[in-house]
Amino acid sequence: MKIHKSAVAALIISLCCGASSPIIAASSPAATTSAPQAVAGAPQGPDDLNAVIAAGTLPDLRWPNFIDYRDYVKKFYAAGGNSLAWIQNGKAGPQAVSMILLFQQAASKGLNPEDYDASRWDARLTRLQPTAPKPSDTDLAHIDLALTVSAMRYISDLHIGRVNPQHFKFGLTVGPRRYDLAELLRTQVLPSSDIPAVVAKVEPPYDGYRRAEDALLAYSKMATAGEAPLIPVPQKGVRPGSTLASMSQLVARLRQLGDLPANADVPADSTLYKGAIVDAVKHFQHRHGLEPDGVLGKGTVSVLNVPLKTRVQQLQLTLERYRWIPPDFPEPPIIVNIPEFQLRTMRRQPATYLQMRVVVGKAMRTQTPVFAENMKYLIFRPYWLVPTSILRNETIPKTRRNPDYLSDNGFEVVDQSGNVVPSSPASDDVIDGLRSGSYRVRQKPGPKNALGLVKFIFPNQYNVYLHSTPEQELFSRSRRDFSHGCIRVEKPADLAAWVLRDRPEWTMDKIQAAMKTGPDNVQVNLNKPIPVLILYSTAVVDPDGEVRFFDDIYGYDKSLGKVLANGPPYPG
Repeated sequence: MKIHKSAVAALIISLCCGASSPIIAASSPAATTSAPQAVAGAPQGPDDLNAVIAAGTLPDLRWPNFIDYRDYVKKFYAAGGNSLAWIQNGKAGPQAVSMILLFQQAASKGLNPEDYDASRWDARLTRLQPTAPKPSDTDLAHIDLALTVSAMRYISDLHIGRVNPQHFKFGLTVGPRRYDLAELLRTQVLPSSDIPAVVAKVEPPYDGYRRAEDALLAYSKMATAGEAPLIPVPQKGVRPGSTLASMSQLVARLRQLGDLPANADVPADSTLYKGAIVDAVKHFQHRHGLEPDGVLGKGTVSVLNVPLKTRVQQLQLTLERYRWIPPDFPEPPIIVNIPEFQLRTMRRQPATYLQMRVVVGKAMRTQTPVFAENMKYLIFRPYWLVPTSILRNETIPKTRRNPDYLSDNGFEVVDQSGNVVPSSPASDDVIDGLRSGSYRVRQKPGPKNALGLVKFIFPNQYNVYLHSTPEQELFSRSRRDFSHGCIRVEKPADLAAWVLRDRPEWTMDKIQAAMKTGPDNVQVNLNKPIPVLILYSTAVVDPDGEVRFFDDIYGYDKSLGKVLANGPPYPG
């Protein structure tokens, strides 16, 4: 965000040059670095300040309601003897100026600067200049309080995000990572001579987070520069070697997005779709989770025409969701990104990097939940106990139509004690027992089992787990939301070797044997629980800086964006 040449800029010059400022007291070198202290004659907690804090509302703010921070604010001022914290002798201290600059640059962090009154600070600081009418004690108290509330909002938002993920019924917890904001401001921010460095420590420590920040800056600049002309959507797919009337629009968009190198040799008047342009389209398709076939169909052109402001928002939401992730883990975690249809581990960790494709829950009916739990064991050659919803909606109707359906597909019926009930063919009594819940259906282990030959268990309220699958052909699809909620993994043996890496007896040969020829339903406990994070992000920035975007298949971007548009106080 552009910072205007105003009162804030004048303060920066004063701080950098060490000169006396009409706004900041600088009678000694320490005045530009030391924290504001209570001084004789300073306002000692006007009744109005205490009343405003008690009410949790400050009309001066863009978002006046700070009830969610009221207790922290009260504690903050009480710790300072109810004196003003950021203003000395009617002048803004250097710490105040540093914080205001951070507010005005909040867009670079994917935050909304107006959540911290960014556009209002110049006018407030102008009121503190000697040439302005002397502000009243109430005016000073309100400015000081506005800065305190804004600082608490900003630091908390950077640290754990603005919206509690549990508002969306996600199984992620940020509560234990909350700061005591009153103490943080008193002990770390106010005494600091380098507030940006202090504040930077509250952000997520991940390389992917910093890459997303860089991508946000790049896409924000592109959006500010303006959109390339829209590409007309073709009536039918345009294949390589065909002619394309809108070639100039296509080339302009591909250059703008960086998929077509600036030095690529593209004849200015050509309408033939070939060569470097086809390669650029394939690169674009790869970055956006599309089939990289080079065909300019309706889907590809529609994604090419997605406004840059939408891409900016996707990156903003990615930064928000990074703040929901714990800053560290007791063991290297496994991460699934639902809209990307990918499983990966973290690169900077004491374990081999692993990445593979996954199949997730259907967008329309059986979405995979967002949550985090610890993997505790895996089962080779598992039974599949058919979930009640699938049993009622799919298995029982199929069995009514074909009494041999269960036996033909490797299923067996069991009673409450696990005893097998004869069901080939399935009688009316068996079907009635299934409908009443007296009987359950399970699929016998083997290569045709819906769970494949191994499943990975991290006990959770959703009964979701990772597992292999006999339907390997699904991993070749670009969009892979086909499951009933559980997550199918492309390379189950590799994942088993990774989670059992501290068990040297579990070699790849032993793992393959356990899957293919070993005894049924063998549970292997892990020596240490492994964190598993099932997350949702429609923008990912690879280590090489390539920015990738994915469809908002579950509509979670839309939901989060709507909540953030309402401004603080945010849910949770």
